[in-house]
Amino acid sequence: DPLATKILSLGVMSKCWSRCIVSGCVVLSGTVFLLGMMSRASAAMSTSTTKKTGPAALIFLHGLGDTPRGWSELQEMLPSIKPRLGQLKYVFPPAPTIGITINGGMQMPGWFDLYDWPVAVGSKDDRERKLAAVSQIEDEVQKLQREDGIARDRIVVGGFSQGGAIALLSAYHSSKSGGDDHDDAAFAGCVCLSGWLTLLDDFEEIKAAKQQTPLFWGHGQFDDKVLFPQQAFGVKKLTELGVQQIDARDYRMGHSSDPKEIDAFATFVDTLLFGNDDDDKEQQTK
Repeated sequence: DPLATKILSLGVMSKCWSRCIVSGCVVLSGTVFLLGMMSRASAAMSTSTTKKTGPAALIFLHGLGDTPRGWSELQEMLPSIKPRLGQLKYVFPPAPTIGITINGGMQMPGWFDLYDWPVAVGSKDDRERKLAAVSQIEDEVQKLQREDGIARDRIVVGGFSQGGAIALLSAYHSSKSGGDDHDDAAFAGCVCLSGWLTLLDDFEEIKAAKQQTPLFWGHGQFDDKVLFPQQAFGVKKLTELGVQQIDARDYRMGHSSDPKEIDAFATFVDTLLFGNDDDDKEQQTK
């Protein structure tokens, strides 16, 4: 089914350091991965340079049709860029297997159903599954707190494509009832790679604590699956609702990733959780 292979590519990243993935409409090879280049930073990060301490974690969600294995090499890649990230606890949750409407109901790993193709601003939401996915991530947070002693404000939540959409919800969405204890709690940060802001009707406001959650958002200028305008729309919406620390960058690529994007991702997480490298040098000279 050509559509099946086309949709499957929505969640799979091209990774030059592990393997090439051929989809029905594009070849996401290591060569393509290396050609992507950063073009601009649309908003500057202003994260605190105060030295951070205590155990920390990264929860990262894969995209549609992928598995946790698809992004598990982040636990080697990120420390190769920023060695302190080797101290993190890495968590790669699996999405449930569900039928995807745009793929004729074909069963595949997905955080939620998709009704529109490509994914443009205003695409129809699968509210029930999106909130279920947020609850699944919250279970992972509670597990980290209970078993590893890692506080919420020492956890970065992120994801690619569908995973990025759920990461944004986990970081900034609050239940309309306001009954959840974690509604007023903030993560250390959020990472959205080629994702989009969903459940827009719920975003009338963002709780004050969550407004302080820094965001890194990377997106491809030529993304024909999750369309590039999704980034500008999402950044504008979150900014209007009070989120001030947003580092939004675009790259000359499609629905994939880029070495410079991964490098910026690593720097973002490293600075959030451990402070600037200059802090260490200053301490050593004292």
